[in-house]
Amino acid sequence: MNLVVALMATEQGLTKDTILSSVAGYREQLEAGASKDALEKMFERDKENLRGLGVPIETIGNRADPDDLREARYRVPTAEYALPDDISFSPAEVALLNIAGGVWGSESLSADARSGLRKIRALGIPVDEPIIGYAPRIRVRDSSFPTLQRAIEQNRVVTFTYLRPGEAQPRERRIRPLALVEYEARWHVYGFDLIMDADRTFLLSRIVGDVTLRREKFAPELLEGAGERAVEGLRAVAARQRALLEVHPGTEASLRLARRAQEAPQDVPQGIVVPYVDLHVFADELASYGPEVRVVEPADLRAEVIRRLEATVVLHGGAA
Repeated sequence: MNLVVALMATEQGLTKDTILSSVAGYREQLEAGASKDALEKMFERDKENLRGLGVPIETIGNRADPDDLREARYRVPTAEYALPDDISFSPAEVALLNIAGGVWGSESLSADARSGLRKIRALGIPVDEPIIGYAPRIRVRDSSFPTLQRAIEQNRVVTFTYLRPGEAQPRERRIRPLALVEYEARWHVYGFDLIMDADRTFLLSRIVGDVTLRREKFAPELLEGAGERAVEGLRAVAARQRALLEVHPGTEASLRLARRAQEAPQDVPQGIVVPYVDLHVFADELASYGPEVRVVEPADLRAEVIRRLEATVVLHGGAA
């Protein structure tokens, strides 16, 4: 807090030496005999933590040599730290926005969202709490998500290896990542594949190893409407691929599949039609329901579900 106040109070910016010798917290450590190297590391850590919270710390360097930060100055632009004058919120609205921000785990909340939430909380408006006793959480399990999100925010090209079903070895992909979208409870990255010279959507769970950020950048205008295009593309795939299923009523399979199901032909008892994007991912889901669901068609989906069930039996000592 002391660092934020100090950086907001200056228009010209403060040098690192000035911060370490005058800002409360650093000054006491300096007077107690802490080394300059330790204080500089402390400052860098604090600076990155504040940026992670959405505080816009600006670095003003040498225009002739931007990489030379020996005499760099730091400040928090007050215009970026405050909301526009014509925006206001009621206590109930602030409470709802806080809940919405809390739904997302910190690793999946974008920098823009963190900044907006921080500005709202800085307004000092009393909050109507509690609105509800608990809030849901959205967590990201795919390890590639944070790196891809950072690449999108920084408009940087990425490379990664991607393993498609049925292939023995993963292939390297080099893309301009334009959007991260959740579809059918799974995360996808949509972007322009520079190797294939075409738009592509990749399932994050099939990314093998680490995602590497490249120095190559792309125009931020390419991000406009990317999320909508990604979802439209996934919906178009699902519209072409439909599974006819028999599902036992009152089961977990019935509850989960019914949310995205369509009417089935009258001659299929307890039947539903469910669109799907990825045959192998959907086969994993259907196999997890065991005897609660049976695939009528298509044949390739039925075969994949049966293969998974047989492999489960063998794994537990039975005969397929």
